[in-house]
Amino acid sequence: MKMTFRWYGDNDPVTLDHIRQIPEMTGIVSAIYNVPAGGVWSRESIAELKKKANDKGLEFEVVESVPVPEDIKLGNEKAPQLIENYCENVRRLGEAGVKCICYNFMPVFDWLRSELEHAHTDGSNGLAYDEETVLAMNPLTSELSLPGWDESYTKEQLKDLLKQYEELGEEKLWENVKTFLEAVIPVAEEAGVKMAIHPDDPPWGIFGLPRIITNEENLDRFLKLVDSPANGLTFCTGSLGADPKNDLVKMIRKYEGRIHFAHLRNIRHTGPRQFMETGHPSDCGSLDMYEIVKALHDSKFDGYVRPDHGRMIWGEKGRYGYGLFDRALGATYLTGLIEAVEKSSK
Repeated sequence: MKMTFRWYGDNDPVTLDHIRQIPEMTGIVSAIYNVPAGGVWSRESIAELKKKANDKGLEFEVVESVPVPEDIKLGNEKAPQLIENYCENVRRLGEAGVKCICYNFMPVFDWLRSELEHAHTDGSNGLAYDEETVLAMNPLTSELSLPGWDESYTKEQLKDLLKQYEELGEEKLWENVKTFLEAVIPVAEEAGVKMAIHPDDPPWGIFGLPRIITNEENLDRFLKLVDSPANGLTFCTGSLGADPKNDLVKMIRKYEGRIHFAHLRNIRHTGPRQFMETGHPSDCGSLDMYEIVKALHDSKFDGYVRPDHGRMIWGEKGRYGYGLFDRALGATYLTGLIEAVEKSSK
């Protein structure tokens, strides 16, 4: 397993010099952030990003993410050209030595939380989700900003998007992801790139929007749409683990060979559709991180892992979920688990 760390580019308060000092860190997970979704990334910008990482002794083999435009998810008249643009990005990233692309097919919202600075008893704070609070924040009328939504949309644009997805429905979204995969996966195979879809976060529908990458049954269906080793998963324990019905250890073992990237973090269930994000160790939350890492090892996973959403600790202020200190602690904890699992299996 290769330990990696997400980096948001030159404007990220967490620098490459910080990242390189984390023990056993092999590379960064990043993207080209100044090109709108649907645009083609220049070879020069990809090469520049790779050089910045390599100059600090870090690899750049994982992209998170190449965003999928709403027009592709909706399957409208703009979709064919945007899919071709997406394919061109896959080709160019493969040329640059990128081995894995993490992406998602979540309508409108990316990860969604009701609270960005939920206070923990130890004085740290982190992300949290409460279904009642979220549903009380009608995105069409509320003046509050829902953490995780794209604030580039005006209220009218958002209203129109929600209506379009309501009319689209879940089955049509399945058709559109199939169309996307049928075009992209052959290109990824040729480029030597593994596509790794990220689960919906949280893994259930919100505001009437269809969400399909949510549970074992749907992951089974997804992987069969285009049954190729290049069509795989980003196994995010925090996203899938938000639903206690998801048996993470069982799922990891089941999807041997189809998990290309793992986001490893812990959460604590605090009620029905209610959770908070915690420190990475098993005792901090509701997920058994040792058994999760062991399942990855036992299923011969040799892909990329990274610590995910960290708390803000030691007075740090930064990008919510993506500070340095707690994620660095998470990385070293996970490295220790990996070493223990590997040595105990010999």
